[in-house]
Amino acid sequence: MSHVKAGGTSKNIHDSPGQRLGVKLFGGESVKTGQIIVRQTGSNKRSGKGTFISRNYTIHATKDGIVRFQPRRVRLFSGKSQKITEVTVE
Repeated sequence: MSHVKAGGTSKNIHDSPGQRLGVKLFGGESVKTGQIIVRQTGSNKRSGKGTFISRNYTIHATKDGIVRFQPRRVRLFSGKSQKITEVTVE
């Protein structure tokens, strides 16, 4: 007979580090060209004037200035309008 009990399967052993998503520079703060303003998964916030959105949906500044967050009404494909935050640099 075995002296060690059978080991069960463990389901919660895989742990990955956080992705450090979120707003990096808030409204009213100064920004330089190329700095990251928002890191996000999916386009929760849209890029406006003075910003561009990269392939992983990170919003960067294209010029020096002040960050602004403004709510915008955007028409979806279904015809419904939805409020989405637009990030601009002025």
